[in-house]
Amino acid sequence: MIREFKDFIAKGNVMDLAVGIIIGAAFTAIVNSLVGDLINPIIGLILGGVDFTSMYVVLSGEVPAGAGLQAARDAGAAIFAYGAFITACINFFIIAFVVFMLVKLVNRVKSIAERPDDVAPEVHTGPSELDVLLQIRDELAAGRAAR
Repeated sequence: MIREFKDFIAKGNVMDLAVGIIIGAAFTAIVNSLVGDLINPIIGLILGGVDFTSMYVVLSGEVPAGAGLQAARDAGAAIFAYGAFITACINFFIIAFVVFMLVKLVNRVKSIAERPDDVAPEVHTGPSELDVLLQIRDELAAGRAAR
């Protein structure tokens, strides 16, 4: 059983998957920073200083006025954190778009790699050696026939 497990782990697909997960986790951190640190503040500026990440509605419980999302969660109140959901949706669409572009790029590279090399057209530079020999033969035959 241990040998089968080693064979399974050593297969290329498992290693590719592991690398993909690690890169995906790092990429997710980048996208979260992009959305949280760059996109949300710009949207908030356009909407008059609104910060999506702290938008919530208290469903039940007591939350101090003006408390942030984390403070509301720490207070134990049941909250509807729609701002966090909006941020997650923005993250998803950015990640989906980048993955789409990566797949498009990989498919383009694959199609170029699988396409046979273009063969240069034959350039006619004059008669071939065979053509010259056939012409000499025909002229010799015509000369003998004329005698």
